[in-house]
Amino acid sequence: FSPSVLGTREHWDAAYERELQTFQDIGDVGEIWFGEESMARIIRWLEKQKVPLDSSVLDIGTGNGVLLTELAKSGYTNLTGIDYSPSAIQLSEKVREKEGMSDIKLKVEDFLAPSAELAGFEVCIDKGTFDAISLDPDNAVGKREQYVRSLCSALKPEGFFLITSCNWTKEELLNEFREGFEILEELPTPKFCFGGRIGNSVTALVFQRK
Repeated sequence: FSPSVLGTREHWDAAYERELQTFQDIGDVGEIWFGEESMARIIRWLEKQKVPLDSSVLDIGTGNGVLLTELAKSGYTNLTGIDYSPSAIQLSEKVREKEGMSDIKLKVEDFLAPSAELAGFEVCIDKGTFDAISLDPDNAVGKREQYVRSLCSALKPEGFFLITSCNWTKEELLNEFREGFEILEELPTPKFCFGGRIGNSVTALVFQRK
């Protein structure tokens, strides 16, 4: 990929500062990455698999935290969201407060330099964070490799990793996560047709930690 401002912390700090101000002004939670359907798709899969409601769930790069509030509304009780942008965590705290979801745990944390307590999760979810890391102008390849190492530390053996991406194909993601993970399922995503060829603009995969 070409390096992009979308891969920099400065971009996301500024973006979430704007969204935080907008939320304080008019109560708008801001952008939901990949739309509401992407959240419903994740929750449907967890419910279909009968993943226990008290399973520990980590939302990597939680942003406004809306996915966590939707999980909480669906009955999940052991939810943690991290983001390296303090403004994102401030926004997600305000969204949590508005929704009355005081049990959701939120913390400022860089997934590429995780603290020791970021471990033992049964489910890890990524909607767009791996995409953003892939666009980092500063050593994106090394940071992708660190992401996989961090994921291995955060997720219990046999735990589930659900990733939604608009930058990577299924085959590319299988290659990126070949160390320590096996593919369980590809989740259906909206298809588009261009020039007579049908493709997916979004890839959603479920891996299991070996």
